[in-house]
Amino acid sequence: MNLTFYFLLFEDLIPIKFRDMTPYLKMDLKILEKIQTECSKKVIKRDTFTKVSTIGGIDVTYEKENPIKAWACIVIINFPGLEILYKEVVEDIVNFPYIPTFLAFRELPIMIKVYNKIKLKPDILFIDGQGISHPRGCGIATHFGIITNTVTVGVAKKKLLGDCNTYLGEKRGSFCYLVYNKKIIGAALRTKDNTKPIFISIGHKISLKTAIKFVLETSIYRFPEPLRIAHNFLQKIRKTDIN
Repeated sequence: MNLTFYFLLFEDLIPIKFRDMTPYLKMDLKILEKIQTECSKKVIKRDTFTKVSTIGGIDVTYEKENPIKAWACIVIINFPGLEILYKEVVEDIVNFPYIPTFLAFRELPIMIKVYNKIKLKPDILFIDGQGISHPRGCGIATHFGIITNTVTVGVAKKKLLGDCNTYLGEKRGSFCYLVYNKKIIGAALRTKDNTKPIFISIGHKISLKTAIKFVLETSIYRFPEPLRIAHNFLQKIRKTDIN
């Protein structure tokens, strides 16, 4: 996916005074930081829905020998049955480098590409990454939600920032809020007994309390089912491609 297309994807989040920058300046991290700051101002941190019957998850993986070749997979399950309703995969070239806290600028285009292919849009979408639990309040899950106007939740394997406000128990369902700069930005959630927690944050159009609830209720193993299934399917595709 070329940079021109990619940059247009974020144009509505770019302050007007930066929109006439030449292409090479569009990679300036200060400009990208401003995009993230503008994005964070648009987040809705309350529930904007009354009924949930479908939940989706999007994951991305890369070819090991050629890390610009990527695949994105979206899996949609019914709720509360947790049965697979739909699965879609796309392949593309990702030419933005990996830079910590700027993951959206690398993976969002391919995520939106796979999302646009599906006819069945989920009521809630889990994104493998951070939401507002981010230095500028706009991780990839939030960025995706703002651009697509969808309900999103950030579900991450690792904590990016913040500290637990209370002790995190070892039992399934235990959680603690993550606090950063005296604000609650997410939660560490135990989805299995005596297993490492995962890290939940608001993406867009959902409250943290509700996000925790749906992540826990869709987790049989450590990661919620839509993301776990998408991840496992992508690993099979990557191995097949290598062979």
